Amino acid sequence: MNRRKSLIVAMLCAASSSVMAQSVEDGLKDLYYGKNLSAKQNFEKVIAAKPTEDKAYYYMGIAQLAMGDQAGATATFQKGLQAVPTSALLQVGMGRIDLLNGNAAAAKQKFEGANAATQGRDGDVARAIADANTEVKGGDRPYALSVMEKLLNNEGRKKKEQYTATAADYIELGDAYRYLGGENGGKAITTYEKALELQPNNAEAVMKEGLVNYNARLKAEAVSDWTKATNMDPKYAPAFYELFLFYTTPKKDQLDWNRAAGYLQQYMEVADPADKNKLQYLSASVAFFKKDYDQAISKGQAAMAGADAQTTDKLSLLIGDSYLQKGDSLTAKKVMDEYVAKAGDASLGIQDYKLLSTIYLRLKSSDSATQAGYSDKGLTYLEKYAALDTTRDVETYNAVAEAYKSARKYDKAGEWYLKANDIRTGNKETLQAIDYYLPAQMYYYAGATAKPQDTTALNKADELYGKMIEVKPDFVLGWYYRGMANYAKDQQGQSGVAKPYFEKYAEIAGGDPAKNKNNLINAYTYLLLYYYNKEDKANMNTYMEKLLSVDPNSVTVKEIKENMAAREKPSAKPAGNGAKTAAGNKK
Repeated sequence: MNRRKSLIVAMLCAASSSVMAQSVEDGLKDLYYGKNLSAKQNFEKVIAAKPTEDKAYYYMGIAQLAMGDQAGATATFQKGLQAVPTSALLQVGMGRIDLLNGNAAAAKQKFEGANAATQGRDGDVARAIADANTEVKGGDRPYALSVMEKLLNNEGRKKKEQYTATAADYIELGDAYRYLGGENGGKAITTYEKALELQPNNAEAVMKEGLVNYNARLKAEAVSDWTKATNMDPKYAPAFYELFLFYTTPKKDQLDWNRAAGYLQQYMEVADPADKNKLQYLSASVAFFKKDYDQAISKGQAAMAGADAQTTDKLSLLIGDSYLQKGDSLTAKKVMDEYVAKAGDASLGIQDYKLLSTIYLRLKSSDSATQAGYSDKGLTYLEKYAALDTTRDVETYNAVAEAYKSARKYDKAGEWYLKANDIRTGNKETLQAIDYYLPAQMYYYAGATAKPQDTTALNKADELYGKMIEVKPDFVLGWYYRGMANYAKDQQGQSGVAKPYFEKYAEIAGGDPAKNKNNLINAYTYLLLYYYNKEDKANMNTYMEKLLSVDPNSVTVKEIKENMAAREKPSAKPAGNGAKTAAGNKK
């Protein structure tokens, strides 16, 4: 080969290498902007040009996972390992698949092998390990943090072995802190700020600061961060999507469908142009959030024909929800029942259960058996929704409790109120009197309305009312309801278990008999019965007078007087020592 030909070949090789490197960067840029299909297509071109480029295989698999194609991602990682058997990065990819399949031990083995092979100094490998362990359920989050800390710790390394941190490294380290939660939120913010020092216009870092603030219940700050990210980079789709999600969250200080529609429209304008299925779905979604449900149904049904399986599932949810919002619950049920039959219970996710529970709990039937079936199914779906809610949101758990309360399944309502309290405790919140009162009431109703009465539930109510009184001793109803929980176990006033609580209630509430009339009737009735059984005439007469002052026609007083008169007649047979109760005013 002459010198001229050699020069041309060298130039072509250099150009090919430059195109390949640029294509990898193009793919990574697409991933950054949330354009997963375009990223996948870019990486396919890289692989076609250089079949041994392991980064292209790895990040192509990540793009496929982002699109919900786990089988495709698995095949990509495996194909990459066939081409590059020694690739630590692709080994991490397979470890991520292990995690997704629930095999944490196999995943950890692959992660540690990859980390050891690169001596913890390869940025792509370390970030891949950390990302898998933070983002995937079942990952080892402390391990993710340790991997990133090892990457960035240059202590003791020779100058030529020192690692130069990138913005991507600090973002991944920030993610590790963020997923650990609690006091690590502040460390996450600090770390994201380090990424911004290296790349001042990095919208991802600002968007993730918003996630930290949202997790800390600093909602205004979170919205400010996400808005800042969109202003910093108007093409950064993930920030628009976070704003859309914020305003579609069913909380009184968030839900705003008009704003949601606006942000979804902006998101669609910068979404991946190559993903036609997604754009069709987004178009139908915009109509939905603008409350044009007929248009949403029409666009959704039209998009069904050419949609892939994942988009078809989303469209089914959208169409079902559109019918629900129109008030046509039966058609919504039909759409979702067909969806469930096709997808299978094992494939259902949190949003599926949320919509299904709403539909079934809204259905009405004049047939009691059919109505009971609707309620039971709706409550089952609601529990599954709450169980999958990884945010462990108190309002979600309270909503489940309220649904069970409406269905008069009081023991289950109490159980879910207590689960909400567990979340509060886990968040280091101090429980208030109301937090004990709500589950206590449910267990009281469960115990008092059961036939026969459920002593276990009544004891639980008694315990919770006791805790409520500890928190707020001057809460007068606390004493009353604790008395009622014990009254339900001792309706003839024989053991006196309700006595100290009713005495305390009467002491506080007796000063305003008009306001507290019904409750005082119950308290005085029990105390009267107790002293009648004890044959304590002095106290019996005292509570007889108190009861008559609020209930002049008291049946209990009448019967006790009749029994006492009968006892005093020598020829009369001895009366039993139990009087019928007139406590018909239970609340």
